[in-house]
Amino acid sequence: MATRTTGTSRADLIADTALALLAERGMRGLTHRAVDERAGLPQGSTSNYARTRQSLLEAAVRRLAEREARVLAPAGLPDPAAGAQELVAGLARALHRYLTRHPELLLCRYELALEATRRPELREFFDETGRQFREPLTALMTAAGSTEPERHALSLVAWCEGLMFSCAAGSYNRSVPSEEELRTGFTELLGGMLGPRWAPR
Repeated sequence: MATRTTGTSRADLIADTALALLAERGMRGLTHRAVDERAGLPQGSTSNYARTRQSLLEAAVRRLAEREARVLAPAGLPDPAAGAQELVAGLARALHRYLTRHPELLLCRYELALEATRRPELREFFDETGRQFREPLTALMTAAGSTEPERHALSLVAWCEGLMFSCAAGSYNRSVPSEEELRTGFTELLGGMLGPRWAPR
């Protein structure tokens, strides 16, 4: 059963419980009744908060974005002006933290992303929340000296997404890269996009 921590609103409790159900049971296991039961709420509480399945899914997407932002902290990454090593270390640390401490959020991400391919109204909502990560990365690539920051940000996101999927649901789910290995990977990737000063040493 999900328990409410001090300061957690009922809306957050419902959304967190929806995410827990998605990670454990998949999309079929997410119902209003199941959220009520898992959260220890009176029957009908989730329906009062999110009357339709669409609104419940939107609440889950919104809460997922909030929790991912705390884990990945894109706004808290080092300034590229601090040097390549500092930036690479920050990226590797954030990704390693996500892979090792919050694998359940990755499962939720993929459940919701697949559902969004079948629900245009959810796709629009899902993509909108994703901008909180894309825009800071584009700004980061600009600050790092990229001549094509949007394309390079896409390459960076695609590389990270590929790693996350492989480690959460693919063939590398039992062998998550170490933080040092992630630093090497980021250094190689950025070196290829941004030039010699980012190349591996």
